[in-house]
Amino acid sequence: MRTVYEILRAKRAGQELPKEEIAYLVQGVVSGEVPEYQASAFLMAAVILGLSTAETAALTQAMRDSGETWDLSDLAPVVDKHSTGGVGDKVTLVLAPLVAAAGARVGMMSGRGLGHTGGTLDKLAAIPGFRTDLDKARVREALTTVGAALFAQTDAIAPADRILYALRDVTGTVESISLIVASILSKKLASGTTGIVFDVKTGDGAFLKTVEESRELGRALVDTSRAAGRDATGWITDMSRPLGRAVGNALEAEESIRVLRNEGPDRVREICLLLGVEMLRFAERTLSEEEARKRLEKAFDSGAAAQKFEELIVFQGGNPKVVEDPALLPQPRQRIPALSLRGGYVRSISTEKMGFLSIDIGCGRRRREDEIDPAAGFIVEKTVGDRVEPGETLAWLCLGDREPPRPNMERELTALFRVGDEPPTTPPLAVEKL
Repeated sequence: MRTVYEILRAKRAGQELPKEEIAYLVQGVVSGEVPEYQASAFLMAAVILGLSTAETAALTQAMRDSGETWDLSDLAPVVDKHSTGGVGDKVTLVLAPLVAAAGARVGMMSGRGLGHTGGTLDKLAAIPGFRTDLDKARVREALTTVGAALFAQTDAIAPADRILYALRDVTGTVESISLIVASILSKKLASGTTGIVFDVKTGDGAFLKTVEESRELGRALVDTSRAAGRDATGWITDMSRPLGRAVGNALEAEESIRVLRNEGPDRVREICLLLGVEMLRFAERTLSEEEARKRLEKAFDSGAAAQKFEELIVFQGGNPKVVEDPALLPQPRQRIPALSLRGGYVRSISTEKMGFLSIDIGCGRRRREDEIDPAAGFIVEKTVGDRVEPGETLAWLCLGDREPPRPNMERELTALFRVGDEPPTTPPLAVEKL
């Protein structure tokens, strides 16, 4: 067996690494024998030089096998959704109770923010008392009694991914299809769910900007999942603009509640129906698309989805009163308008830059030890295609407890909106089924 130094030199030279060496490297990351600087060097080499299909499969397997795997076969089917991430992507908070209210068991292992995108766990943490540190026994209990569980990756599941995920976030090594596939599937294959629906984002606010790149990732995720014996499908969906109007942890939690109460943005509701249909059909194979959609719409309209979210919050230690009164969530201490400098139509929004700007005010982390400001964020008043007048508010800069790092940041927010004379052609929300 070559040393880690020799393995890194071989990868730098463009050699394909055997699965035994990849497993050795991953085991060393978990044990601490491979220091972070060498792990980071491997990640950068993987991004720059790429990993072969065999290397990606070996990395996925090694990361999965770095910890315990869960067997939920006695509760099957248990369905899951995974999003590749975007700005304002609050879908999990709506989708899990929605699909559970429609009759399926939903187990979703979620993560924190990565790069410019927000993390589901940080949004859930904005709900007072809500706990995501569930062990296997509590997840099983939640699936049995509530029908849904939203939980963090435990220390025992794919510990290699937890370490590498954090390193990728701070070393500029997020945008790699091989690393994304290995990260996602090492957890999903270990967590015991039987069906996975992938929401692969594309556009300026996604990690992968083009439909071609997103298609490559989506097919890799679906094919690898199916090869591992899981039901899998997915959609490529638009992330050329923020999803919904809220960006930021408590703001997105509030918007999710409003969607569950039929008061939120149509695009958020529609994407939840789109993905929910696939999840429900994995749980009940005899359902047609039309039947599944009608059942989900009924769960929305009857209030069952909102009630299921209350049940989920209670089980996981949170305050269920936030569903009736979202003002109980952390609130911004100041809201500053970002004003349009001219009239016209919003032609585009620099969504990725908005994500990074949200990190600057406390919505995410640039370093692993950074603290989240749950009340911080943006409210988008004018989205792509909307008419705007000179001096009208494009968005609100919402400040929490943290002081902004720079003065007049509302001007930076204004600069993210491109306003022109003609209305734009906007891409569809559902771009392509995988």
